[in-house]
Amino acid sequence: MIRDIPVSAAVLTAYGLQSAHIGPLGKGLINGTWLVKTDEARFVLQCVNPIFPAEVNIDIDVVTRHVAERGLITCRIVPTVSGDLWARIGEHTWRLLTFVDGVSHDSLTVPNQAESAGKLLSVFHAAVRDLDHEFTSPRLGIHDTARHLAFLRETLEVKSEHPCYADVSRLGVKILAAAADLAPYPQTPDRIVHGDPKINNLLFTHDTDMAFSLVDLDTLARMPLPLELGDAMRSWCNPAGEDDQVSEFCAQLFEQSIRGYAEGARDWISAQESAAIVSATETILVELAARFCADALNECYFGWNADKFATRSEHNQERAASQLHVVESLAAQRKKLEAIITAVF
Repeated sequence: MIRDIPVSAAVLTAYGLQSAHIGPLGKGLINGTWLVKTDEARFVLQCVNPIFPAEVNIDIDVVTRHVAERGLITCRIVPTVSGDLWARIGEHTWRLLTFVDGVSHDSLTVPNQAESAGKLLSVFHAAVRDLDHEFTSPRLGIHDTARHLAFLRETLEVKSEHPCYADVSRLGVKILAAAADLAPYPQTPDRIVHGDPKINNLLFTHDTDMAFSLVDLDTLARMPLPLELGDAMRSWCNPAGEDDQVSEFCAQLFEQSIRGYAEGARDWISAQESAAIVSATETILVELAARFCADALNECYFGWNADKFATRSEHNQERAASQLHVVESLAAQRKKLEAIITAVF
C-alpha cells in the first residue's frame, strides 16, 4: 500500500529536511502521509497515490493561492530546494505541504458541527467562483453514475469465481434495484469544487469544534454543484460513518448543514442547483454503493483498513451495504428533506 512506502533520505534531501523528525499522520488510505517536524515548523509530507498525476499539484497550488488571497485558511505547497512543486523519487511523486493544525472527524454528531461544515464549503465555493483556471488533471467521469452501474453489472457477470461472489452478488442486485428507482435531477453548469468533501476532509478547531479548512485537495475539478453537495451530504448526514451497516440519513444534520451552506451561498446558487441537492445526494449514495460493490470483487481500487477487516473485499462489502442502508433511509424521508431545501433557499 502507498502508505507503507518508507520515507527515504533522498526525499528528505529534496526538501532540505535531512535533520527533521518524521512520523505517520492520519488514517488516510489513498496517499501516504507523514508529519514532519523541524525546530522552526511542522509540515505534511505525502507520497501521492499514482491514481493522481504529478501535475495535480499545479492545480492545488493555483487554487490554494487563490483562496488564501481571499482569507481562507488553507495548506500550501512547499517547493523543493530546486523550486519544484513536487519531487519525483524513483517511481513515486512526493509533495510537502504547510501544516494546518486542526481536528478531523470520521462522522458528525452534533448540529453545530454540521452548520459550520456547510458554512465552510459555501465560503470555499464562493472564493473560487471567479477563478479562471484550466485544470491539468480533470476528473472526467468521476460521477458518471450510468458508467459505474454498468461496470457493476459487468463485474457481476465476469467475477463469479470470486470466493465472496454469493454475498456480493446479492448486495449488487439490491444496489441495481435502488438505482432503477432514482429520480433524475436537472442538468446544471459545472463549477469549481473540492471534489471529495467527505467529512474527514474538513478540519475543525480544537477549542470550538467549528470547521475552518478543507484538506486533501487532489480532487479539485469542475463538476455540477449538486453532485458536490450530494457527496457532502451523503457523508455528513450519516453519523455511523461508511464502515458501519447500522447507518441512516440524519435529517437534523442535513438541515443544519444546508442552513450553514445557504448562509454563504443563497445569493449566488441557482434555484435549479438547490432543488437538485436531495436527488443528487441519493444518486451519489447509490453510485458509491455500486463502486464499493464492484471493488468487493475486483479488489483493485479502494484502499482498505487491514486493522479492522480481513480482506479488501470484506471492507468494500461493508461500505456498500452501509451506503445502501443510507439510501433507504433517505428515500423514506425525501419529502421532509425537500421541504427543508425549499424553506432554507
